[in-house]
Amino acid sequence: MDNYQVARRARIGVLIPSTNTGVEYDLQKFALDGVTWHPSRFWIEIRNWADENRKTGEGIDNVFERFLEAMRGELPGAISQVLSAKVSHLMLGMSAETFWGGMSGNIEFESAIKQQIGEIGLTTGAGATRDALQAFGVRTISVITPYPPVGDSNVRRFFDEIGFQVKGIASLNSPSATAIAESGISEVMDAVRKVDGDDVDAIVQCGTNLSTLDIFPTLEHWLQKPLLPINVATIWRALRNCGINDKITGKGRLLEEF
Repeated sequence: MDNYQVARRARIGVLIPSTNTGVEYDLQKFALDGVTWHPSRFWIEIRNWADENRKTGEGIDNVFERFLEAMRGELPGAISQVLSAKVSHLMLGMSAETFWGGMSGNIEFESAIKQQIGEIGLTTGAGATRDALQAFGVRTISVITPYPPVGDSNVRRFFDEIGFQVKGIASLNSPSATAIAESGISEVMDAVRKVDGDDVDAIVQCGTNLSTLDIFPTLEHWLQKPLLPINVATIWRALRNCGINDKITGKGRLLEEF
């Protein structure tokens, strides 16, 4: 026991917006022996998109793009802080930015972070959902988001460009960054019903502050198809990238089967 280390298998840093409570809620459901999670928050300046829209009159899509632009400037400091813990991997607990600009935007965004973190591995929401969908072998999907229309457009663009057919997108259209976590189960269920269909092979939920971990594993049995919360996909990909191949029951088919 003298050589016992609590993080002998992986020490995973998690980059989280200051307004986000959904990621940590989901992480607390994954207490794996030998694995530790280390969140690092970055400041969110524009928190209420609806209020900002009313004050400036510039349109909700423009406000959301300014929100993302301000976020980009906060990332390097938060990354430096979590790297000081000597983490073995970095997972992004944010999703909109990873889809922005489609495939090329995702590559550019990830490249900038990789330049800062060096040889440490990186897992992002966009990449994790792509890998999860490929693992299931599906091609036709629908998506649920909490974003305004410009966010939905970038999500659709990303999946279109990497070879998936997006049959439908349902947005909860949250008015603020914190309101995403306040979405009710009935809202999520309505969105699932809106985008589901016999021609839909899988449903992806974007927006890391929207936790669907408590309901999606049950809905998978009901609908007989994969339902992928972005936090679960990102946790799965980060674990597998760290060589941790534990099969975990009760958290959805992705972690049970792959």
